[in-house]
Amino acid sequence: MAKKVLLLVGDYVEDYEAMVPYQAMGAIGIEVDAIAPDRKKGDIVPTAVHDFTGDQTYKELRGHNFAINKSFDQVNPDEYDGLYIAGGRSAEYIRLNKRVIEIVQHFFEKNKPVAAICHGIQVLTTAKVLKDRTLTAYVAVGPDIELAGGIWKNIPADQSVVDGNLVTSPAWPGHQAILRDFYKLLDITINL
Repeated sequence: MAKKVLLLVGDYVEDYEAMVPYQAMGAIGIEVDAIAPDRKKGDIVPTAVHDFTGDQTYKELRGHNFAINKSFDQVNPDEYDGLYIAGGRSAEYIRLNKRVIEIVQHFFEKNKPVAAICHGIQVLTTAKVLKDRTLTAYVAVGPDIELAGGIWKNIPADQSVVDGNLVTSPAWPGHQAILRDFYKLLDITINL
């Protein structure tokens, strides 16, 4: 039976951090439902492309439109095997949505696999699920992790950190690492 994953996004989610996991999981047969607060099936959210161009932080450019394929108000987290939280601008405001926090807390209470990348970790800090957890995030989110009681690891952007049911990566160059570890947490084996 195919695994089912909930992908949490919002307006100005980082383009790669929504598109790549959605497509990569779908390519191996995982059923992925992409949701965003106040959006229904058939709606879109705008994405942002984050890249470094020599400034002290990333530059943000308008990306693609990302299609929502499940209505937010119809989500039952019991139906999902895992949760994937994309990063980008969206994380800082979707974490203010009470239902988003309840969904995230459900996955931790049930010890189901959770993946979060870059700024997506901001949703975890607000959900208060990081006490004594070791994880990573975009460098600017490191202090938030520590304030939430977690242990922040500053690692290269192409790596990931696993702690129990949680896998995190600092940014989109870590897709191969975070997805590989997320598949393991979902008990998915790919034989080539």
